[in-house]
Formats: sequence, structure tokens, C-alpha cells
Amino acid sequence: MSSNILSNVSLAPYTSWLIGGVAEYFSLPTKIEELQSALQFAKEKKLPVTILGGGSNVLVSDQGVAGLTICLRRFTGSTNEIKDGRLIIKCLSGTSKSELLKIFLKHKLEPALFLAGLPGDVGGGIVMNAGVAEMFVPREFMELVDSIEVMTQEGEIRQMKKSDLTIEYRHTFGWQPHIVISAQLSWPYLQKEDILSRVRDANKIRLSKQPLDMPSCGSVFKNPEGFKVAQLIDQCGLKGYKIGDAQVSPKHANFIVNLGQARAQDVWDLIRHVQATVLAQKGVAIVTEVVRLGHWN
Repeated sequence: MSSNILSNVSLAPYTSWLIGGVAEYFSLPTKIEELQSALQFAKEKKLPVTILGGGSNVLVSDQGVAGLTICLRRFTGSTNEIKDGRLIIKCLSGTSKSELLKIFLKHKLEPALFLAGLPGDVGGGIVMNAGVAEMFVPREFMELVDSIEVMTQEGEIRQMKKSDLTIEYRHTFGWQPHIVISAQLSWPYLQKEDILSRVRDANKIRLSKQPLDMPSCGSVFKNPEGFKVAQLIDQCGLKGYKIGDAQVSPKHANFIVNLGQARAQDVWDLIRHVQATVLAQKGVAIVTEVVRLGHWN
């Protein structure tokens, strides 16, 4: 077995919910060559490949994930420069959004305010076109992105311009079936002297309104057009509703928190209950941002 391939690894520590079963095979690459080696291993063994990024927007089955799970949490690194009146950042896809936040804060640029509220990594930000409810500029992650690099299942690296991608609310298409491995981001170099205090104020507000001290995946449901999903769930009296140790947060109705021993099935059953209740009481169908991984009955 390849030196960077492990077997029967619990995936719970690699998700922000701290929930999930075992990966049949597991790789935690730190560089291009290790990622290529892992893909070669999967090809030789004829294994399906599952990509796990920062783990902030996924629900891993209690039954685990068959084949090879590649976690890009340590696939990190970034450089930045000021060029032609813009801050240019080049980073690997496992680089955390908090690392980007530090860079934009250092340069006193507006995206710091946007990034302060986002969990996860760059790859997840691209794939999910992560965004915030507040009317910030930018408001969605893909507003920062100029281009990406992807790796094919054969280990070949390809460049993709932003114009090659289809960007929608909470999703980016066009990179599939490849793996997003890096990105170039940029923003006009227009410094805001008050950005640090604004970020501090925004973080205080988030801490008061969101359960950031408990395991969660961030926002569970997308906002339906014309509605705020947290308000819909709250109006249905679901704040604090529990199945097992999975609970609709009493602090923010669009967060489901793990009280300690929640199973993936508890979370999924709670998601389905919330969807059914909102549809029955409000006549609005709500859909998840969350991606399920692994085998589900």
C-alpha cells in the first residue's frame, strides 16, 4: 500500500459536525505529487474516490465511505502580491478561508469582512460558491476568483478561467468531474482603514446570533427566493427541536448542532423533519446546502 494511504480511518474528526463513519481507505496529501499518488492507488485498485475539503458543509454517513477518501485539509499554501492595482492571491484548495481573511485584513481590503463569517477552505468556497446573508461586497466567494486549477482522475493538471465555469447561488458548475486543487483570487487594492474594527463588530454580532461554539456545518438550508429560511424555521416553532443529540440551534434556526453524541442519521432525520414541517406550515420547499457522503439506506 502507498505510504500516504491509510485504511479504516474515522472521518468524524475531519468534519465540522464531528460526525461520520470510517473511510475504507484514506489519504491526507500535502502536495501535488501525493495527490497524484493517491489517485494512482485508487485507479490501480479500481476504487471510487471521494473528496473531502474542510469538512464544513458535508454530512458523512454513519456507515462510512467506501473506496478512497482524499482529505485536502493539509493541502495548503498561499502567496500574494500587489499587481496592476489589485491584490493577487494564489492558493492551494485546502487553504482555510481564515488564512485568506488574515491576508485581506493585513492589506485592509473589503473582502475581510465577507470572509470573517465563512468556515471551511478555498476549495469548498469555490464548489459551493459560499456566501453570506449580509449585504457585503463581495457577498459570494466566486466574486473573488479569477481562475482555478483542477486535477483529472488521471493526475493531469488543467487550468480553467472563471468564464469556463457556471456560477449560481450556492453552487459552481463546470469543474466536475475533476478535483479543484488551486485558485487565483484578486481584489482591487482600495484600502479601508476601518476594516479591522468592522470585522470585530461583525464577529461580535455573529457570536451573539450563531452557535459558533458548538459543532455544526454552518448554514444547513439555502434561502428560498423571497424568504429567509431561519425565519421560516423559527416561525414553525422548531428552534431547540431535537432528534437524538442533533438539535436545531436555539440561537439560530438555520444551524443544526451536535450536542455531543449525534449520529449522521439523527442529523438527516432532523433535516427531513424541518423540511416537512416548513412545507406543511408555510407551503415553502427548502433545500439543503449540505452534501451527504458515503452509503445511506
